[in-house]
Amino acid sequence: MALFTSAPNSLCILRLSAIGDVCHAVAAVQAIQKEWPTTKITWIVGKVEAQLIHDLPDITVIPFDKKLGLAGMKAIWAQLKGQKFDALVHMQLALRASVLTLGIKAKYKVGFNRKRAKEGQWLFTNRKIKDTASTHVLDSFYSFVEYLGVPKSKPTWNIPLSSADLSFVDEHIPTNKPYVVISPAASKDERNWLTERYAQLTDWLHTHGYQVVLCGSPSEREKQLGDNIESLTQLPIINLIGKTSLKQLTAVLNKAQVVIAPDSGPAHIATTQNTPVVGLYGHSNPKRTGPYNSFPYVVSVYEQHVTTQHNKSIDELKWSTRVKGNHIMQDISLDMVKTPLKTLLNL
Repeated sequence: MALFTSAPNSLCILRLSAIGDVCHAVAAVQAIQKEWPTTKITWIVGKVEAQLIHDLPDITVIPFDKKLGLAGMKAIWAQLKGQKFDALVHMQLALRASVLTLGIKAKYKVGFNRKRAKEGQWLFTNRKIKDTASTHVLDSFYSFVEYLGVPKSKPTWNIPLSSADLSFVDEHIPTNKPYVVISPAASKDERNWLTERYAQLTDWLHTHGYQVVLCGSPSEREKQLGDNIESLTQLPIINLIGKTSLKQLTAVLNKAQVVIAPDSGPAHIATTQNTPVVGLYGHSNPKRTGPYNSFPYVVSVYEQHVTTQHNKSIDELKWSTRVKGNHIMQDISLDMVKTPLKTLLNL
């Protein structure tokens, strides 16, 4: 039975990170808005992630700086003083997030099913969603939506982009050719594809009339990866790694023909913009964390490695089982990546 049979007055959403998961959560939260437009929604989100969603229509976004520890939590509690929500939708499994809920007043605190509530999250909630079987993270977030009483719907996204964000693209990317984005860095270097293959793919795309744009965060390791790729290419490349805000990055992904990326935030931001993604997967299950609308274009060696490393079939393994090793991504060949690109770009 649904938690609410009519629209609640107020909901508090707690999903702090990471960027990809926040993108999944946007679809779930906006599904609530469509069904219950009068419900006031407050979303507590990580400081970095807030740069992407701070202006979502009709949502009060409160950034949380996890680096501040308890002081950061007290700041959130002070902002919410005097408020009591009809429900707190606790979509984050980390213990830090659960401790944060202690100072948020709500009649119902809804969390994951106990079978999936890691780090003791079940101790901090008084209602649990029933879902124990959904594979993709986005589907698990939609289980919260259904539990509240909102019928399941096809995920859609509305992340506003300003004229300045869109102008950034025109100012930095020549308009004489369509472009493909490569966002080469995952959260860990072992999950990146091979540098020389990124460069070879760049040159191959150039021969077919496409500009190639590199995107990524301002971290030193990502900037170095971009420089290394650029040094190996035979033809010009537009390197915007570390040169965009999250909103500008979203605009760049919005106007791209295709995005190529390992398991990373930009792959999911591209999905919010209805841009097809060729996801490169080896360490995590693409059925769980892959670009939601681009499963036919995913290039994965996860299945072969996870069954070998754990000596079990896919059906016997937990949905979140990971593969370890620095050698995994080398099994994704250049031709394997070209195949979906030929389909997407009509080559």
